[in-house]
Parts: sequence; C-alpha cells; structure tokens
Amino acid sequence: MTLQSCQKSAISNQENLVFRYNESANIQTLDPAFARNQAILWPCNQLFNGLVQLDDSLQIQADIAKSWTVDSTGKKYTFQLRNNVYFHPHINFGKDSLRTVVASDFVYSFDRLRAASTASPGAWILQKVAGYKAVNDSVFEIELKESFPAFLGLLTMKYASVVPREVLDDETQDFRSHPIGTGPFYFKFWEENIKLVLRKNPRYFEKDQQGKALPYLESVAITFLPDKQSAFLQFIQGKLDFISGLDPSYTDEIITEEGQLRSKYADRIQMVTGPYLNTEYLGFNLDSNEKALRDIRIRKALNIGFDRNKMLLYLRNGMGSAHVSGIIPEGLAGYNTKNKVVFDADQAKSLVADFVRETGVKPVLTLSTNASYIDIAEYLQREWQKIGVEVKVDVSPPATLRQGIATGKVSFFRGSWVADYPDAENYLSLFYSNNKAPNGPNYTRYSNQQYDQIYDASFSEIDPAKRAQLYSEMDQWIYREVPIIVLFYDRVARFSQKNIQGLGINPMNSLQLKKVKKQL
Repeated sequence: MTLQSCQKSAISNQENLVFRYNESANIQTLDPAFARNQAILWPCNQLFNGLVQLDDSLQIQADIAKSWTVDSTGKKYTFQLRNNVYFHPHINFGKDSLRTVVASDFVYSFDRLRAASTASPGAWILQKVAGYKAVNDSVFEIELKESFPAFLGLLTMKYASVVPREVLDDETQDFRSHPIGTGPFYFKFWEENIKLVLRKNPRYFEKDQQGKALPYLESVAITFLPDKQSAFLQFIQGKLDFISGLDPSYTDEIITEEGQLRSKYADRIQMVTGPYLNTEYLGFNLDSNEKALRDIRIRKALNIGFDRNKMLLYLRNGMGSAHVSGIIPEGLAGYNTKNKVVFDADQAKSLVADFVRETGVKPVLTLSTNASYIDIAEYLQREWQKIGVEVKVDVSPPATLRQGIATGKVSFFRGSWVADYPDAENYLSLFYSNNKAPNGPNYTRYSNQQYDQIYDASFSEIDPAKRAQLYSEMDQWIYREVPIIVLFYDRVARFSQKNIQGLGINPMNSLQLKKVKKQL
C-alpha cells in the first residue's frame, strides 16, 4: 500500500508540473522554417535551438554556439559550437537513437532554408549571406556580402534553427507534425485543433546558475479553444496556467480603466506588463496627388491634434505608451529620447488655418482602416474635426487594405510594424528610398537623401553605441517630417497563476519555458 501511495504521489507531482496554455489561432506546422507567426513560434521555441538566442532584455546570448567572433570588416562570423548538444531521439539516428549536433548540420539547415523547393517565408534572413561552411565539426563560418550589424539578431529567429538531415530527407517522415529538434522539450503528440503535448528533454544542454539541468517543467500542454473568452474562463478556473494579451471579450473584466489588475483577482493571479516591439501608426502615401496630406502643416496638425493619453485610457485601458516620437519603439537602441509629440490643439488649429488661408482649400482626407481599429479611427475623426480637418473613415477587409497600401491606391492608412528581429534597422528600413513599394516595405514612399546616407552609414558601423546614435538621427527625421503619425508604442500584458515562477516578459513577446517553475 505504501509503495502504491508513493507511485501515485510521483505521478501526481509530474502532472502538476505540466504548463498549460491555450492557442486560439490554429497551428499550421511545427517546422521552424515556417515559424512566421506567434502561434507557431511559441511551441517552436521549446523544440528548437539556433546558433544564438535572445534574453528577456533582447541581448544576444550563446545557444548552440558557445562563442563567436566577427572580423574587422564586419562580414565574417566564426562560431564555436558546443559538443554536448543532441537532437531529440529518433530511430533514424541508429542504434541509440541519438546524435550530436555538428557544424555541417547548420550547413544543411541553411541550405534547406534557402532552397526554392522549401518555399520558406524565412529565407530572407540569409539574403545578405555570401556563403557559409563547416570548418570542422565544432566551427561554423558565415560570410556576408556586406557588413550588416543586425545579422546576429536575424540568427536568433526560429527560421535559423538547426534541423536533422536524417529525418527531413526521409520521405516517410512528416516533419511538419512530428518535428525533431534540440530544444528543452521534445514532441510527444499532436491531435490537431485539440491538443499538443511536449515533454521534458532529459539530455538538454543548458543549466541554470546553480548548475541544475533545465527545464524544470515535466511537460507543456497546449489546447486550441478558438474562443478567447472561453480560454479566459478556463484560466480563471485554474485550468490554464497562462494567458497573454488582452481581448475585448474580457479586458474590462480583468483590468481597470487605468490598466491595473482588478483587486478581486489579486490573490490568485499575477500580471506583468512591458514594452512590446510593435508601433501602431497612420501612414501617408507621399506620392499621392492629395495636396493636403502632402503639406507638412496638415501632417503636423494631425500629429499634435489629438490626446494620445486620453485615447489609450478610454479605448485600450492604458495599454500602450503615448510618449511617442519616431518609428523606433521603447525597448530598442536608437529610441528617440530627445523629442516627443505633445498634444497642442491650438497649434494644430493654427497650422490648419494657415494652410486654408494659403491654398483656399479646406482639408478633407479619407482614412483607410480595418474593422479592428474602427474605434480608434472614429475617435481621431472627432478630434480632428475640432481642429478643422474633415476625415472620412473607409473600412476594408484586412487583405484589401494591405493590397491598397502596397499598390499605393490608398493615401492615408492605418498600419503597424512588429519587429521581426531586435534591431531598430527593422523599423528604419520602412523609410529608405530604395525600399519604396513594391521594391520593399516603404509604403509611405518617403524619400530623403540625408536619411538614406545615414541609413547606409549604419551598415558599416560596428560599434553598437555609435550605431544607436545613427539610428536616433534617422528617427528624428521621421519625427520632424511626419511621413507617419505614431499612435502609440504597444505594450504586452501577461497573466499567470500565482504558482508560476520565472515566466518573465520581453519586448518580442517570445515564450520561453525552460526556466519556468510551477510550485506544487
């Protein structure tokens, strides 16, 4: 009886060390070459590793590469690999079902990522790569076509994960639904749209500061309730350990208008918020024939003609930062601390009146948006009417809006930019003249020779502090010339049960569970 009791207790403890969360969006694949959205990224973070990784402060840290060097040209990267990283067990690896990761595995993984037959949406991260090679089992070299200081940030993306050739080259294996990686958890089973389970990898190479093997959890269980309100109720009932973000169906239930956790949940739920690398903005198509939006007085008037703090308080429960300047959000090097947009209705009215006196034209604009942002659009419509600008709101399906922006068919549009990698170049590329749509993501068609010169110079600047200064200079051009109106810098909110420790938060909203503890 005592033996049975101990066995039941051990099983119970293992079950209690399961981390449970819900994914309302469908997961299409567990192949890191297709990890293009958060739903796929979160499980892939648990299953795979790359050469380098990010910590919660967005600093690049060692991963499978224990160290690396960059030569004086900024083009040659040499990575020293660990010798104790193993792929998850698989029958294709032979007798003991285990295999050590070596440099040639990165050659294979990068070749696969670039191959047209793979059709990976992440192939672009290797666009600046001239070549790469395995010097030996523990040394991997990458040569760039030109210096690109943000390159290490690209390598932290899941696209750059190492994968095993023995499994992927076997046509009888379905890597999409039965992945083999090196991560802190390995794939157990997946009943699509029902449940996905990952188990603790007992051979994982990372340890904590006390030398204890990671991860602490026994497993991760992901459910797929499509209704976010239902998932919230499961969380409140203690059936889920964690939810991320705020949905209108439960925002007012869990937080106050000021963005604080409601007191009735304080004894059993913990909330943490932080900057999120997402800039919400309105963009102007500067190649448009509309005289009003091409005039910087109107753009400046619109920029200072509404109260961002009031907008965030009433429409987003305070979730966002109103301390805006250019495109670079809080949390990234280059964020502009010198200039901030300040609400000034009188100055906005004066700018509009000056435009009307000179041109004899009353400004009338059409703001193109989608249904998700109609509340913000209507708020701005009312506020701008007070300063003398009439704005019509045109609501389109997201796909139609994106096409209209890309082709230049809309002149004033709602947009947002979530960082793909933790470097401000990701944002500043939106205004480089060589990136004008359709050649790139410059949808405002902004063109400034001085801006372009600074942008080009930033690629050859290896010193992080000096590069950040160049980024800040470019951001100030955006602040002064107003090709976009930054509405707010986004924030991320995470809620977890009180017994969850070490979950953390980061500006990429990446989910890393290897250091999470669950108290019994």
